Amino acid sequence: MKIICHREGLLSACQLASVALPARDVKPILKNLKAVVEAERCTLMATDLELGIRMEVRGIKVEEPGAALFPTSRIVSILRESTDDEMTIEAGPDSCIVRGSSAEFEMPGEDPGAFPDIPSFAEEKYHELPAGLMREMIRRTIFSAAAAEHSRFGATTGLLWELEDSHAALVATDGRRLALAQGQADNHGGHTTKGQMPVVPTKAMGLLERNLTEPDEKIRISLRPNEALMKTERAMIYTRLVEGRFPNYRQVLPTKHNAKVPLTVGPFLSAVRQAAIMTDDESKRVIFNFAKKKLTLQARGAESGRSKIEMPIDFDGKAMEISFDPKFLVDMLRVLEPDTPLTLELTDSNTPAVFRHEPDYLYVVVPLVAASRE
Repeated sequence: MKIICHREGLLSACQLASVALPARDVKPILKNLKAVVEAERCTLMATDLELGIRMEVRGIKVEEPGAALFPTSRIVSILRESTDDEMTIEAGPDSCIVRGSSAEFEMPGEDPGAFPDIPSFAEEKYHELPAGLMREMIRRTIFSAAAAEHSRFGATTGLLWELEDSHAALVATDGRRLALAQGQADNHGGHTTKGQMPVVPTKAMGLLERNLTEPDEKIRISLRPNEALMKTERAMIYTRLVEGRFPNYRQVLPTKHNAKVPLTVGPFLSAVRQAAIMTDDESKRVIFNFAKKKLTLQARGAESGRSKIEMPIDFDGKAMEISFDPKFLVDMLRVLEPDTPLTLELTDSNTPAVFRHEPDYLYVVVPLVAASRE
């Protein structure tokens, strides 16, 4: 194969595709990107055998079609460090040569036929969502998924998809907080997840989010029993689903509350961050005291000192006190616009609190056990 490419465009595509590379050594060939060049078209592929991506590269002039493997780390370094607008790549099983106006790089080649296949999207049953909505739903939930080393129960290292009729929802939890984002979707072919609990790994969902650059672009999602296919205009992402069963999250959603507090994201986030300055590794706690027309946030560290932040709120109910790890609140607040209105629903100091942004977002966070203050 031989192509003339727009350097920055190919660099961007290589960097995006490289997210699907293995985090550990699986097979040496998987350290490469596979390029398949046809008339006026170039497709990049990467996989770790659990996650794979096929990405269309734009701005390519095809001089000779074919397939080749690019050593990922070196091709990215070459493209990143070069100052040329265009570069020529000539590659095959024996070598890969990259030329600029005043530079030439030659690397060993490998057999592209040995690279694992990545499926294309040919589904007749799928849901379709606007990219802007899809990106918002991912950003508002993905931070709540459990890290692999901290997963305590069930398939919580990914995002649960719920797709039925014209309804779409993403859910994530790590056992200490839960995020639920919903939106409208177009159903094609009767696609549904009813009776299933498909959980897509966070790595795959993060890769999808990075590919969502045009808000009005349509994204297709097709969920099979053990795998998911996600199609944008430029890319097709394949992933195996997380094994295990996602917890029945509806059972942990509080069904009643004793107080509702209206909040605005910007001022509330600022107050939480200020109060959190005086937390330390031993006391990752901010105490929230809700009184008439005023919220007081306090934190104290054994060596760091103490903080006390006050902010006005539109609240006339009975005084209530509750403690949170401020990180759990900041994670949620920073993915929302500063002027976003929230309603905080409180039951008591030991019951999970619920933050709502109507009608499509809900965030549940477990409070810390009440601590005595000196």
